[in-house]
Amino acid sequence: MNNKATIARIWRGRTPAKTADEYEAYLREVGIPPLVKTALAVQLFREELGEETEFVTTSYWPDFESMAAFTGGDPDKVHHLDRDPEFLVALPERVAIMRILIDRQH
Repeated sequence: MNNKATIARIWRGRTPAKTADEYEAYLREVGIPPLVKTALAVQLFREELGEETEFVTTSYWPDFESMAAFTGGDPDKVHHLDRDPEFLVALPERVAIMRILIDRQH
């Protein structure tokens, strides 16, 4: 199996700022662990945007097939967590799936 990331899958969601801490805890408990077990790497980002807070989860995959296997065959489909409708301003309609062209780390 290839252990070098060639694909990044990027999900974005926004919460009201007042519930951002609770949603971050929920992501850490429920959303991130399955990715940590399966993807090559995972990053969770948070940006304060005044009244809202945006979260971005990026997972890295060796190939399209392994990412598709994790998502149940359709990597383009957004897989919402059970409590996402409670927290998110709007349910994301898409994820970005991007080929990694340059991967340089120090």
